[in-house]
Amino acid sequence: MLKITIKTSLICSFCHANKKDLIQVLRIDNEWVCKNCLINILYIYKIYINFKHDQNENKLFVTPNKIKDYLDQYIIGQEEAKQIVSVSIYNHYKRLLLYEKNIEVNKGNILLIGNTGTGKTMLAKSMARLLKIPLAIVDATSFTEAGYVGDDVESILTKLLQQAHFDLKLAEQGIIFIDEIDKIAKTSIQNTSRTRDVSGEGVQQALLKILEGSHVNISTQCGRKHPDQPMVSINTQKILFISGGTFAGLDEIVYNRLNVSPIGFHNKRKDKNKEYLNDLQSEDLITFGFIPEFIGRWPIICPLHNLTEKEYKEILLSSNNSILKQYKNSFKWDHIYVSMTKQAIELIIKQAIKLNLGARGLHAICYKLFHKYTFYLEAFQKKHIQITQQVIKELIETI
Repeated sequence: MLKITIKTSLICSFCHANKKDLIQVLRIDNEWVCKNCLINILYIYKIYINFKHDQNENKLFVTPNKIKDYLDQYIIGQEEAKQIVSVSIYNHYKRLLLYEKNIEVNKGNILLIGNTGTGKTMLAKSMARLLKIPLAIVDATSFTEAGYVGDDVESILTKLLQQAHFDLKLAEQGIIFIDEIDKIAKTSIQNTSRTRDVSGEGVQQALLKILEGSHVNISTQCGRKHPDQPMVSINTQKILFISGGTFAGLDEIVYNRLNVSPIGFHNKRKDKNKEYLNDLQSEDLITFGFIPEFIGRWPIICPLHNLTEKEYKEILLSSNNSILKQYKNSFKWDHIYVSMTKQAIELIIKQAIKLNLGARGLHAICYKLFHKYTFYLEAFQKKHIQITQQVIKELIETI
């Protein structure tokens, strides 16, 4: 720590003024600085900081290509989704700069749709590593309409404020990722009851003003609002929203819409095993259970395709956070080397495809494979584990 003392009988180390010309001299470490020099130093430093800020004011930290290159290290496949997210992040930064110059640009909230294990949540986590602005990842399954048991939708803004370390201005420039957004679809006509749909349509209506942009009063602590809790007003106009969900059954809705055609002998129905999310339209999401006003708040709808066999292999072996690399590093801590034969890798991938859980299927298989080895670490005197085809076959029989 810097120790500051006051003297009146020494010489300033900068201007060399003596005690006759000074009122006070401040001592900082081994140097003596008079009040006048200290004021000048602070003034020069302030000019330098403002100059650096002006230099960087019109420069964005990365381009969309560089953002995508970063996402490529952690997410295999999903080229279109990564391009859309990269451009949206870039435009978000640009919109923040233009907003300071009183130029308003509409934001483009993103809706990611894909089966489990296709990389929706991994996109959010990868963005969290990259971004220099706060990013909050929240789960929509806990939301209920105001006044009912569960979390108010305003709690997502509280989490963003916490990620910004309670810097309100910084939080108003952040990004919110809402996972499992499909779970707030309103109750279907067949399942309607006399009670209100407080976790479906009620949540959608509560989210409308937050997504569009408005001033919202939120608590500084997550949970229900209480009269004694401190409240702050946050403007959501500049906050970018990204959401993701599996939307189970949505492809069936698209398939049925595409197959509505005149009756005749030459009427050919489309292949039901094909992915139909590329033909998705807003009306399909409304049929799924979303109100039109809610869908209108998501101008960018991006489907994620199912993983191919090649992509399964890259997730297992090649990406920066590949599953096998994680286990190898874990065992390396215990001075144990792990290897896996080519046949064993191919068998793991085939079993993961059968499970139809995407990357989560690979995680499930590898966990069951390695947890026994982890428990019996002391038994490995050779300090080497080799996973063969026979080991995987025995494992598959127990799944």
